[in-house]
Amino acid sequence: MGINFDSANPAEIDAYWMQHALTLAQRAEAQGEVPVGAVLVLDNQILAEGWNLPISKHDPTAHAEIQTLRAACEKIQNYRLPRGTTLYVTLEPCPMCAGAMVHARVGRVVFAAPDPRTGAAGTVFQLLQNDQLNHRCDLSSGVLESQSAEMLRAFFKARR
Repeated sequence: MGINFDSANPAEIDAYWMQHALTLAQRAEAQGEVPVGAVLVLDNQILAEGWNLPISKHDPTAHAEIQTLRAACEKIQNYRLPRGTTLYVTLEPCPMCAGAMVHARVGRVVFAAPDPRTGAAGTVFQLLQNDQLNHRCDLSSGVLESQSAEMLRAFFKARR
């Protein structure tokens, strides 16, 4: 799926990167993990990417977002991200991941499907745009929501 970033509108760019995150979610699923993928983009280039690995790593913090933030920070050798980063993730971040995004100074977060149990980007909690915190992320939701939600539904249906 190619895209001309110079002529694409913001919605097309968001869909392009979310499609990439969905591909990463498929990697998680292939490893027996909950299918969640994330990609961190700066100037329409991939800075880092990741997918869920808590089961295989025996690590409750190995969510797709955390894997991605760790890889990005290692790459740039700084725990704070440069201005202008956008994190695309297939499921609304949980409180742990949202807190890490605030600490890392992610500029914008785009998620596909809401998480009615632990969503911390407005569904259950609002950490990404909380005025009491020292950083707020711009936020967009619902990009390729149906594809992500269906992938999650099918995964959990097969596990039952």
